[in-house]
Amino acid sequence: MRAWKTVVRRWSGACKDRGMSTAEYAVGTIAAAAFAGLLFKIVTSPQVKTMLLRIIEKALNLAG
Repeated sequence: MRAWKTVVRRWSGACKDRGMSTAEYAVGTIAAAAFAGLLFKIVTSPQVKTMLLRIIEKALNLAG
């Protein structure tokens, strides 16, 4: 019985941060969504659209 208590005590001591990974995933998800929103705003801006269209036109003209 004493050995069992030692195993349980060690296991419970190793699992003190069990909820921490969930919080880290939540923060990471929010950060990723914010970054995606920022990239969407940049890519859909008129200046970037114009630049991308010029690059595509040049590529098509080079291809023939």
